[in-house]
Amino acid sequence: MIIPASERLRSVEEYYFSSKLQEIREMVSRGIPVINLGIGNPDLPPSPSTVEDLASSARKSDRHGYQAYKGLPKLREAIAGYLGSTHGLQLDPATEILPLPGSKQGMIYLALAFLNPGDRALVSELSYPTYTSVTRLAGGEIAVYPLNPADGWAPDWSNLERMNLGGVKLLWANYPHMPTGAPARRSTLQHLVDFGLKHNILVCHDNPYSMLSSTAEPVSILTCNGGKEAAVELGSMSKSHNMAGWRVGWLTGRKDYVDTVLRVATNVESGMFQPVQEAAIRALQSGPEWFDDLRAEYDKRRALGTEILQELGCTVDAGQAGMFVWGRIPQDAPEAKVFSDSILHARHLFITPGSIFGPRGDRYLRLSLCCPVSVLHSARERASSRTATASAPREAL
Repeated sequence: MIIPASERLRSVEEYYFSSKLQEIREMVSRGIPVINLGIGNPDLPPSPSTVEDLASSARKSDRHGYQAYKGLPKLREAIAGYLGSTHGLQLDPATEILPLPGSKQGMIYLALAFLNPGDRALVSELSYPTYTSVTRLAGGEIAVYPLNPADGWAPDWSNLERMNLGGVKLLWANYPHMPTGAPARRSTLQHLVDFGLKHNILVCHDNPYSMLSSTAEPVSILTCNGGKEAAVELGSMSKSHNMAGWRVGWLTGRKDYVDTVLRVATNVESGMFQPVQEAAIRALQSGPEWFDDLRAEYDKRRALGTEILQELGCTVDAGQAGMFVWGRIPQDAPEAKVFSDSILHARHLFITPGSIFGPRGDRYLRLSLCCPVSVLHSARERASSRTATASAPREAL
């Protein structure tokens, strides 16, 4: 007996990395030492005090039951304090913050909470693939909006305004932008808010990279004029606090938006493990020196990542933010997937083709900075050589 998959899965493709990582594993099993610069999986640990608080709390016998759907009040207060000190955002911890088991969970919650079958969502022509997949899983349809690379990869406002916006309820955006690394600018976020207000569209702003820029101050879309009326914002501790596997994120916005998403959450999850919440509170209390050290490390890695792409003939814009480097491939190179595969098999370096983020990325590569400086040095040597290096650091495989 074979039970067919649901119709909704017909609209969701296999994630590119699942098949590509299998190819890389097979190469490694044959003794080919691949350096993987494709995946954005933070390799640095949280602060020691964060780990200690997790262990200490987990040893207590009363920490292992179901938890409140809205999280510990102290966690919501810690999130509010963190966003107040870093982003200048003033929130009511009781009504405007919803802790989540990762911001990716919040994306599907938002889609389920606000989209009816046939409703449309705006997704930029270069974006995190999950925005598209959660929209389709909720029965929504995608309307792709253009970006303007000459304007810091902001939306192409004139063309966006000329689009057919009938049936559009949500707009997905994220600045600092992934995959291009374009930093967040208040003018761009304000324009998104104004657009949402004008057309009665909820702007869903994904903001995981704001603490990884040395050249731009962190900014929240909710601090813009009309921000809380037109937008909600997703936050995450994965990148800012090196806690990707812990699955701690949040949704912020005005009370009625938060309450609507909460109705979905209460039917899907059963709260977050209390020791994880208590450790997250500790991490959120990290001082400015934590972020200074984190940004300094990524600055070193970004410089090397830029050199790697330049050795491969790519052009890289300065001032990028986040944990990746985005580079335009040489004019005479084939399309990005073919170019990426040629680097994989000739240099034994895997760098993500930009086309997996949308057709506009067909002439770009995205290099991950989630590996030690020593690995990036080895990768640079391979990039500058005409043949693959015979060996690789163990942590690169």
